[in-house]
Amino acid sequence: MNRETLEKKARQVYQYMMYSERTQWGNHEWIDWAMNIDRWDWNAGVGLIAAAEYRRAAGEERVIGEVEAWVTRNRDQSEAVRVINAMAPFAVFPQLYDRQNNPYYREKTKEIAEWMAAQSPRTRNGAFEHTVTEKASFREQIWADTIFMAVLFLARAARLLSDHRMADEALRQVLLHLRALQDEETGLLFHGWNCEAGDWMSAARWNRANAWNACGIPMILEELASCGFDVGENEMLTEIKIRYRRLIDALALRQNASGLWPTVLDRPDFYEETSGSAGIACGIYKAARMGLAPASLKESADRTVLAMVAYISDNGAVRGASGGTPVLESVAAYNKVPIFPTVYGQGLTLLLFAEALRRTEG
Repeated sequence: MNRETLEKKARQVYQYMMYSERTQWGNHEWIDWAMNIDRWDWNAGVGLIAAAEYRRAAGEERVIGEVEAWVTRNRDQSEAVRVINAMAPFAVFPQLYDRQNNPYYREKTKEIAEWMAAQSPRTRNGAFEHTVTEKASFREQIWADTIFMAVLFLARAARLLSDHRMADEALRQVLLHLRALQDEETGLLFHGWNCEAGDWMSAARWNRANAWNACGIPMILEELASCGFDVGENEMLTEIKIRYRRLIDALALRQNASGLWPTVLDRPDFYEETSGSAGIACGIYKAARMGLAPASLKESADRTVLAMVAYISDNGAVRGASGGTPVLESVAAYNKVPIFPTVYGQGLTLLLFAEALRRTEG
C-alpha cells in the first residue's frame, strides 16, 4: 500500500478517535465507555500512546499539541484513580516533557513511577496485580494487558529519569508476565493467570491479550535501550527475547488467510477481531525492525494492513473490535463478546498504520 493511502486512512482513524461525536458511536449500552476519550483510564491511554506514535511517523506535529490539550482537560481525573489499569495515559508524559520541558510532566512521571515500583499491589510472585477503576477485585491475578497499560509507562519513566532501578523493574515485570502467561506447548499467551488458584482460569489464548504483548514488549525494550540500560549480558533480557520470538512465531502461524486473527487464536472458527489483529501485526513490524523476529515476517503484517483498510468506515470508525473483555468464564464466551468501535480499537489500528508508515520510509 502506498504512503498516501496509509496517511489518509491513519488520519481518518485518528480524527474519529479524538473528535467523533456521541451521535456517531452507535446505540448500545457501552457507547460512553467505548468511545468517550475524555475518561482517565486504559482505553483513552491506548489512544494517546497511539496518537504520539502516529505524530512521529506521519509528521503530524499538531497531534502532540492535541495530546497535551487532552492531558490539560483530564489530568484532575488522575488524582482520583491510582490503579495499574489506569496508568496508560501517563505513558505520554515523558514525551510531553521532551517536547517542552514543562517540569509538571517530569515530576508527575517520577511520582507515579515511584508509586508503581514501591506501592502498587503485587501478586505473590511479584508481578503487578491487575487492579482496575471499576468496583471489581482480581485478587492475585496477572493479566496480559498490564504490559501495555503499566509496564510501558515504567520503561519510559526509566528513560526520562535515567533510573536503572526502574528499568530493571520494567524488564522484570515483562519476564514475570511471560513466564506466567506463556503456553509452553504453543508459544501463545493465555489471557490471565491466577496465582492463588494456580491456573489460567478459562485458559483462553485471546488475541488482544497476545496483541498487548506483541506490540508492547518491543516498545518497552526500545525505551530501555535508549536510556542506556546495560542489557548486554542480562539473563532476563535473553529469556525475554527467546520467549518473545516464540510468541511472534506462534502468532504468525495462527494468522488467517484474510490477514486477520480469530478472537481466540487456537479457534479458527471464532470471529475475526480487528483490534487484536492490528496490535499483533504492529508488534510483528516492530519485532522485525528491531531484529527480534525475522524480516520475512513483515509480509504477514503487510497482509493485515490491507485487511484492516476494509474495516475502516468512511468516517474513520474501525469496525470489528470486540468490547471490553475481562477473563471470561469459558473459551466459548469470548466468541460472544459484542463488537463496536472503541478508543482502543482506533488506537491499535493507528499504531499499526504508524508502524506501516515507518516501513514506507525504508
